[in-house]
Amino acid sequence: MRKVALVGAALSDIGRVDTKTPYELHYQAASRAIADAGLTKDDIDGFASSGTGLLAPVEIAEYLGLRPTWADGTGVGGSTWEFMVEHATAAILAGHVEVVVIVYGSTTRADLKARRRGANLSFGGRGPVQFDAPFGHSLIAKYAMATRRHMHEFGTKIEQLAEIAVSTRHNASFNSEAFYRDPITIDDVLNSRMIADPLTKLHCCVRSDGGGAVVLTTEERARDCAKQPVWVLGTGETTSHTTMSEWEDFTESPASRSGKLAFERAGVRPEDIDVCEIYDAFTSMVLETFEALGFCKRGEGGAFVEDGKMRLGGALPTNTDGGGLSHCHPGMRGMFLLVEAARQLRGEAHGRQVENAKLACVNGTGGWFSTASTVILGA
Repeated sequence: MRKVALVGAALSDIGRVDTKTPYELHYQAASRAIADAGLTKDDIDGFASSGTGLLAPVEIAEYLGLRPTWADGTGVGGSTWEFMVEHATAAILAGHVEVVVIVYGSTTRADLKARRRGANLSFGGRGPVQFDAPFGHSLIAKYAMATRRHMHEFGTKIEQLAEIAVSTRHNASFNSEAFYRDPITIDDVLNSRMIADPLTKLHCCVRSDGGGAVVLTTEERARDCAKQPVWVLGTGETTSHTTMSEWEDFTESPASRSGKLAFERAGVRPEDIDVCEIYDAFTSMVLETFEALGFCKRGEGGAFVEDGKMRLGGALPTNTDGGGLSHCHPGMRGMFLLVEAARQLRGEAHGRQVENAKLACVNGTGGWFSTASTVILGA
């Protein structure tokens, strides 16, 4: 069987970026990823992007000086970039395209600072979600409800959720690019400002600026690229709900379906994975994702994470760059998961490298457990 390779991965300027537009961050990320692959923009015939407007892949491609013959503008929240990997992989294997750039850039933090956007995302204007809006269901409130349900149903402790934030900050301390690097304790997490019960500030992701990009191509073309390829071994994607009343079980992430597909297609099991990159807008998102992907049984996520296995040097290093909780989260984080996984599998995660990392599991989540996409990558 033919294979698809990830041959380029890079970030734009990240963290606090007050002097650049989202378009400039897209340009930085894409040009750096293309150079990382040892290619030029003339080699690109496929392009995927989302988040800047209705014509995102068109206007961003135009800004970059590209005229692709294959494009993807999928918009499913933070898992968008993992969805795009599946779509690009299928298109490459079908022979519709040869070299695809997937790119993201956002100035969420700078926009909030300059009051160019509001901070409270309620998604309550039109469509089915309007029926949630009168109850004050902002995005974080939806995750808080799911967190409370998991605690009620399975006895999950808030201290166990706090350990996810502590472990992730531990990993961030080894990453010079991370937004926050100072160590924190479980008490620090519990005593930080309440945002949406039971989630305090340190249970929640940072607000930052930044972008990233990856380049995918054929097995044959990968032989001529600059870096050792990272192989796309298996992918899976799924959708769930937008209206909370349509979510059948608040304790189950749709990753239970996307993960099953990805692992089956890759021919590997959770116990084979060396490193995980899991979307972590909130601590409970990580816990429910571990359960959904089969790293532990349903309802046992709290006990699974409480021994610090997510930390560098632990049994299952997870969010090795510091995650959305400490490293970078400019609105949608799925792209950063792919870049960090690629760096780990290529042995380029300087200062935080997982020894002998050969298999990585990447899982993006969109909306409020509304979508999920899982990608298994191999060195």
